[in-house]
Amino acid sequence: MHVLLLKEPRDEESGPDPYMKELESHGHKATLIPVLSFKFVSLNTFSDKPEKHGGLIFTSPRAVEAVKMCLHMGGRKEEWNKSIKDKWNSKSIYVVGKATAALAQSLGLKPVGEDTGTADVLSRLIIEREDTNIPPLFFPCGSIKREVLPTALRENGVPLETLTVYQTAEHPDLEKNLKNYFTEQGTPASIAFFSPSGVRFCLEAVRRLSGEQLNEIKFAAIGVTTRDAMTAEGLCVSCTAEKPTAEHLAAAIATAL
Repeated sequence: MHVLLLKEPRDEESGPDPYMKELESHGHKATLIPVLSFKFVSLNTFSDKPEKHGGLIFTSPRAVEAVKMCLHMGGRKEEWNKSIKDKWNSKSIYVVGKATAALAQSLGLKPVGEDTGTADVLSRLIIEREDTNIPPLFFPCGSIKREVLPTALRENGVPLETLTVYQTAEHPDLEKNLKNYFTEQGTPASIAFFSPSGVRFCLEAVRRLSGEQLNEIKFAAIGVTTRDAMTAEGLCVSCTAEKPTAEHLAAAIATAL
C-alpha cells in the first residue's frame, strides 16, 4: 500500500531515510515529500558559549545542524575538537529523540534524553537533574518553537537562555510536489505527519487533492503533539507512534492498515 511521509529527508551522509526503509520492510511503498525549508541564522554566536552556561539543550536535528554549520563556516572545527567539545561534555547535554541524539554524537557530544521523545518529558528529566543555581542552560532553537520546555523550566526555577538559530518556512515546492504525487500515485492509503508545522502547511492541499477519498486515508502522527495539531484541525487520526522512531511509526501504520 502507498504511504506518504510529510517530513524532512535525512541528510545524504546519513544514508537512506529510516522511515521509508522501515515501511518498505512492512511491504508498503513509501514516498517522502519535504514540508519545511530552513534558513540558518545567528551562527556566529555559538562556539564561545560553554563558559557562560550550565549545559546545552537540543530539541531538533536542525539545531544540531546549525552548530555544525557554525563550526564549518567559522573555521572553528579544530578548536571545537581540541577544547570546546570537551567543555560542553563536562556539562549536561540534553536531546529529544534518537535522530537528534545521533547528530549530536556525530559532533563528539555525549547527550542524554534520547528516549524522552517529547519536550514535555525532556523538561521533566532536566528539572529532576538540574539545580536552580546553575548558570543558564543554552537552548538553540527554531523560530517556530513550542513553549512547553521553556515554560516548565522557568516555572521550576531552572535558568535558560534561548537563541533562534534557524527560521522555519513552508518548502517552496510543497504544493507542486503534493499535486504531482496525487496525480501520479493517486490517493495514498496512509499519510504520516511529523510536526504541527507540517499539518499547518499541508492539510489544505491534502484535503483538496484527495477530495471524497479523504475519509479513506489512515492518518498517522509521529507523536502526541502532532496528533493534537491534527485533531484540532478536525482530522480523524488512525494511529500515533508510541515513540518517535521509524520502527514505532511503521508498526502503528501497519496495524492501522
